[in-house]
This record gives sequence, structure tokens and C-alpha cells, in this order.
Amino acid sequence: WSVQPQQLLVLDATTRKGRDWVKLLLPQRPNGSAGWVPRDRVVLARTPYWVVVRTAVRQVTVYRKGKRVRRFGAVVGAPSTPTPRGLAAIYERNRQPNPGGFIGPWALPLTAHSNVLLNFGGGPGRVGIHGRAGASLQDPLGSARSHGCIRIDNHHVAWMAANLPAGTPVRLRA
Repeated sequence: WSVQPQQLLVLDATTRKGRDWVKLLLPQRPNGSAGWVPRDRVVLARTPYWVVVRTAVRQVTVYRKGKRVRRFGAVVGAPSTPTPRGLAAIYERNRQPNPGGFIGPWALPLTAHSNVLLNFGGGPGRVGIHGRAGASLQDPLGSARSHGCIRIDNHHVAWMAANLPAGTPVRLRA
């Protein structure tokens, strides 16, 4: 989408017939899709970060090396367009050309897609974590009014964009 290198979450690894393979969480439908890729076709990296989005309490928590480093309120999916559940990862980090636009200064698309919307805004219905500006400020933090995305304050999404690499795991739960 943004011509950035893909950085995907590794779910498993194995050796078969003398060749090493890694299982990757794919950024396609259905959510949770995975595929095996030869180990020599990827560059592995680690991140100490992990993100948990709790839709029931409308909260995002960022962990580093197992310790909570940030927690903040969010707008999550409305009942008719809920934020999907399951394991995902940050797919890209996209600075927005108009930081005063609806989604604020940054969008962090996830590997997850809406289970209700097959497309949205010209895209494939991908769910993301993004900022809030313009009309999106009418939906207060702690509400369930998005189309499935997770909206957070701009300074929080800017911190996430600066610190969390693509490939960072994100657990979407109730």
C-alpha cells in the first residue's frame, strides 16, 4: 500500500528436509491467515514491544519487555462495525499528509481486517491504530463509535509511531 518493506510477525519456525522455515502472520483475509516462508528469504528482527487493545474497556496498553510502559484511552469499533479480535501486528507506520485530517498525524495499519466491512475509504477494510483530529474529535475517548479502527490521542500515536516498529504484535481482545 505505502511501498514500505513488509515486516510481519513470526508465529513459528521449523526445519523440514534440512531447510529452515518460518510461519508468518499474513496481512490478508481471513484474519489470522498465516503462511510458511523459507528462512533464507527473510530478515529476522526482534522487538521488545507488545500492544494489547481491550475493546470492552476501550483501552490500549503498550508493554516493553513484559512491563507496561503506556496505557491510554481509545475509541473502538461501534457495535455494528466492531474492532475484530485476535492476534495482529503493526503492518506499516504511515505519516499522514494532513495531520489535521480525520485520522490525525499517524496511521498504524494492522494486519487485521474488519469482519463487517470488505472495503472502507478506498482500501481493503484494514483495521488500524490512528490519531484523532477534525470530525473524529466528536467521538470521545472511551466510546465505541469507529468503523473498527482504534483511535487514540495524537501524542500517543506519535509516540507509538516513533517507538514501535512494523511487525510489533497487537492482541485485540474484549
